[in-house]
Amino acid sequence: MTHLRHIWPALLLAALFLAGWETYVAVTGASALILPAPSDVALGLWVHRADIARHATATIGVASLGFCLSVGFAFAVSVALHFMGWLRRGLMPLLVASQTVPIVALAPLMVLWFGFGLLPKVLLVILVTFFPMVISLMSGYASLPDAYRDQLVSMGARRWQVFRRATLPSARAPFFAGLRISATYAIVATIFAEYAGARSGLGIYILTAKNNFRADLVLAAVVVSACLTLALLACLTGLERATGRRYRRPRHA
Repeated sequence: MTHLRHIWPALLLAALFLAGWETYVAVTGASALILPAPSDVALGLWVHRADIARHATATIGVASLGFCLSVGFAFAVSVALHFMGWLRRGLMPLLVASQTVPIVALAPLMVLWFGFGLLPKVLLVILVTFFPMVISLMSGYASLPDAYRDQLVSMGARRWQVFRRATLPSARAPFFAGLRISATYAIVATIFAEYAGARSGLGIYILTAKNNFRADLVLAAVVVSACLTLALLACLTGLERATGRRYRRPRHA
């Protein structure tokens, strides 16, 4: 019931939007080739559910692999930047510059360089998602109060011990914030990579449906991609709550 109280305004607005959309299509007689009604989108999703599920499974696999690798890569880079000031001063401008390259231009280049296999899609997901996590972790490391650090140093803690016992726990909340931001990019980056060139996935499915003038199937794939993103965010929220309970006990002790 508590969760329902939080989400019912969003559900109500979504229902009103869909009802208005359905009414507009019915009143204006808009062509299904241009603006299909929500009922047509739902019908297309149901009729082609097996094909869409197959492509969605491919997208989930690529996005999950790329996102997991991105988490590990972001953590390793953030630790290196934290302990090596010269590396942080030299590498941070390059990391920022890498985010100015539009994904629309980067996806075809990845396919051109690495082919139509798994590698270019995974690399694109990593490139798009790891930067928010690196920035969030670096911000979390910097949020440790100097008093905590000084107290541990006065007790004989080495730099790595200070990092493990105080600096890393202080970055937990910013890290999960960065995870949620990156999660919203993971599915989108995968679809862009598939759109540029792939054998399966929601991206190639959207491209095929567009070329066949099936706007209802394009929107059905968009709905599925949005649901996948929401599911990933829900998993991260559950993970944050589960680790939060485990983290609070030793911290209070």
